[in-house]
Amino acid sequence: MSNVLVLIETAPDGSVGASAAMLLGAASRLGTPVAVLAAAPGSAAALAESLGSLGAERVYLAETDSVSSLLLTPQVAALAAAFTALEPSAILVANSIDGREAGARLAVRVGAGLLVDAVDVRAEADRIVASHSVFGGSYTVESTVEGGPVVITVRQGAMDGRAEAKVAVVESITLDIDATGSTVIESMRPLPAASDRPDLRGAATVVSGGRGLQSKEKFVLVEQLADALGAAVGASRAAVDAGYVPQTSQVGQTGVTVSPQLYIALGISGAIQHRAGMQTAKTIVAINTDADAPIFEIADFGIVGDVFTVVPQLIDAIGKRSGTS
Repeated sequence: MSNVLVLIETAPDGSVGASAAMLLGAASRLGTPVAVLAAAPGSAAALAESLGSLGAERVYLAETDSVSSLLLTPQVAALAAAFTALEPSAILVANSIDGREAGARLAVRVGAGLLVDAVDVRAEADRIVASHSVFGGSYTVESTVEGGPVVITVRQGAMDGRAEAKVAVVESITLDIDATGSTVIESMRPLPAASDRPDLRGAATVVSGGRGLQSKEKFVLVEQLADALGAAVGASRAAVDAGYVPQTSQVGQTGVTVSPQLYIALGISGAIQHRAGMQTAKTIVAINTDADAPIFEIADFGIVGDVFTVVPQLIDAIGKRSGTS
């Protein structure tokens, strides 16, 4: 099987990013998953065990002291070195801010094709085919690159398949990076976590609220249901514009795109701009007083009712099943 490189994003503390499991699972369907990352010297053993448990058969570790001082240059250099050494058929990266830039820079550097924001991938004969949800989720289209390697950015949360755990073989190299032209990180200050809820982009469950929540004070109902389910909190643009929640919670064409296993829409009409950001969710549940709301056109389960009546009952039922009430 051909090698498939996976760029592993890491947190400032060196921990493996949340997208790693999804990307390695996708890579295992295309060939031999090879985790590629730039890291500080001396971290090989811990990273190999962690990435092997997520399905990496090989770990290509580029050790460099500049990983914390240069923005993305070490990651691109690590991918380029792995590309030269392993001659992969594909390179998968997360469709995150960092992943998109690293993937595009690598594609230019090695002359590979670039497929962006895939929601699925598959091997077909001697080529790799990516699926994309486009025009606000109205169409699913496929793309491929003929006659050469391909870099694919994968929408976070879009694929739920996971690879079997492996005992990863580690190959370590030392990168000597020329910082000329690179963005230098002079200092970094981590932002305090606003809550213990999952990050919206990669959450398995998302509970979103819209204008139907009526006020910032009443929007707490969305947060209560999210906490009962261990979910992330999202919102429609109408709720953000009304000041119920910050813009960072906005799901939609001008906000965050999510693909969770479960998406619950409370008091959201389902305008096309919102649907563009959540339509690829595996299961969609909608609660709205308007039986003709567009959200019901894509919902797997719909409840025509008042969120202030239905949701407290739902929270109570969840509490009873989990033994917390």
